[in-house]
Amino acid sequence: MPFPHLFSPIRAGPFELANRIVMGSMHTGLEGREGGLRRLAAFYAERAEAGTPLIVTGGWSPDEAGQIGAHPNLFDKAETAAGHRIVTDVVHAAGSRILLQLLHGGRYATRPELVAPSAIRAPISRLTPRALSGAEVETAIEAFAHAAGLAVEAGYDGVEIMGSEGYLITQFLAPRTNRRDDEWGGPLENRARFALRVVEAVRAALGPDRMLMYRISALDLVEDALAQDEILWLARGLEAAGVDVFDTGIGWHEARVPTVAQAVPRGAFRWATRALKQAVSVPVMATNRINMPQLAEEIIAEGDADMVSLARPFLADPEFAAKAARGQPHRINTCIACNQACLDRIFVGEVATCLVNPRACFETEIVIRPAGAKKRVAVVGSGPAGLAAAVTLAERGHQVALFEQEGRIGGQLNLARNVPGKQEFDETLRYFSVRLEETGVNLRLSTRADAAMLEGFDEVVLAAGVSPRRGVVAGEDHPSVASYVDILSGARAAGERVAIVGAGGIGFDVALFLTDPGDHAHSDPAAFRRHWGIGVEQGAPRARRKVTMLQRSAGPMGGSLGKTTGWVHRMELKRAGVEQISGVQYERIDDAGLHIRLDGEARIIPADSVVLCAGQVERSELAAAVRAIGVPVHVIGGAKRAVELDAQRAIDEGVRLGAGI
Repeated sequence: MPFPHLFSPIRAGPFELANRIVMGSMHTGLEGREGGLRRLAAFYAERAEAGTPLIVTGGWSPDEAGQIGAHPNLFDKAETAAGHRIVTDVVHAAGSRILLQLLHGGRYATRPELVAPSAIRAPISRLTPRALSGAEVETAIEAFAHAAGLAVEAGYDGVEIMGSEGYLITQFLAPRTNRRDDEWGGPLENRARFALRVVEAVRAALGPDRMLMYRISALDLVEDALAQDEILWLARGLEAAGVDVFDTGIGWHEARVPTVAQAVPRGAFRWATRALKQAVSVPVMATNRINMPQLAEEIIAEGDADMVSLARPFLADPEFAAKAARGQPHRINTCIACNQACLDRIFVGEVATCLVNPRACFETEIVIRPAGAKKRVAVVGSGPAGLAAAVTLAERGHQVALFEQEGRIGGQLNLARNVPGKQEFDETLRYFSVRLEETGVNLRLSTRADAAMLEGFDEVVLAAGVSPRRGVVAGEDHPSVASYVDILSGARAAGERVAIVGAGGIGFDVALFLTDPGDHAHSDPAAFRRHWGIGVEQGAPRARRKVTMLQRSAGPMGGSLGKTTGWVHRMELKRAGVEQISGVQYERIDDAGLHIRLDGEARIIPADSVVLCAGQVERSELAAAVRAIGVPVHVIGGAKRAVELDAQRAIDEGVRLGAGI
């Protein structure tokens, strides 16, 4: 067995699980959506059939006030429970077990009638909650128990109670959100009463034959919350009240420390899980930034946890457990912690999916079937769009040739992987390299395709990507000027004073690259803790350069950044002393630097280097020549639309096209 600890059985409450991999809870956006349960069934079925022994659903609210998200996720009626049978039946048919997560949003809820222990608005919400009365607290406990009973009727093997991340139960526990002076507030024993009573009530509703998992906050990462000794005290009380397994949550949603983004090293919080494991006798699961089986094995082997909870890695690859069991981690499509297609979409009311696997949550829509008629297909360009199209086409049985003018695959991913925190793109390139070989794609590196080469193919997929936009500022031929490609590829070194023209995603990437203090905070958990001041004094950044970012539009920069990750980038650049100037007019570049006009007044930005990050243009000129010789052409990715650099859209277009030809 390649990962003996990870694939050893474990007793978890009333059940014996074949291995220690759990598909953790994540919101999909399908909860409460019309047709969503049918799609959820297909989503969970693929993961269960690939050897995942235990699955936890996204959060369902036990009452009306606790709902989060744009669509109803209420679990309080028998008819609702009956509808869930389509989900539990397919999971059980695959030999796996599934828990329903019960989550009350409290002040994070998105309904106007939201409630909380005290009437204190969350900094990430526009709504102020109403404080629950004493009688309403009792009613909320009863709602949890009622929902747990309905979960049993729906065929679930138990429930997970969401007691972390700043939701209602956590709000009762923390002084920052609980200012009550009754039996539910004040000293810790009172503030913990709600959590303990919920567990007791849910335990009674489930009976002995169902699992009660509790997601406990192992580390709050906000002020006026629980200290570690208080968390361990709480855990022991919860175990006595009936918890079978502890899942661990890290940080509140309002915490100003990243917990799941690319800025977080793999396994960064395992130390907090270890402390919890040593305090209780039931199994404890490690979570957050565990995306490969090698790390999962290490965490269990070294005693940091009994099990591992993987959420986004199961978006990226439904066969994670099966590939790990076969000793094939190189075949896993690894989660890169980008949040772009999952959390960012959830927070705007869309269905979640995955940047590297657009079939996630769309299993009933994107179906990869053998091709009815096998064709000879040429794919031009091996960036994310071309790679996705090539392997999907070849998987279906088409004969595929992939042309790449450079000496390696990847396109713009080879630039992205050099940005601090984005090293996970190395895994994406590794995965596609394996898939190209497995599916028999004829890879032609260092080959610039032209129409003559493509004659004789049945169809052509043009995924040639983009080129940096020029002609933005007079004087671009000055020796100080470089493109973002020059800088991120290492072809050019920047000077000590840098002006960045353009403040979209690429501009931020370049600024992060140029100001990286070199402390390895993105890869070393100890350095990460120092960098963000987690339990230690926060280290001061070492400024490498004086960087100025500029944009034509007025207002704050970073509007195009990810909803759940953009704040991290903005904080990093603020710490690095990056100056940001909006609403400028570019005039020229010369020996003095970058000349601009701001509010009608002339100004010079002294610069040893001026980096152009002012957009891209499509490289689609080959399409007309191929059409002229009578070969159908499909244009995808950046070659189709060069607005920003969007690997999510590129891979999605590649897979969908590959599934349809």
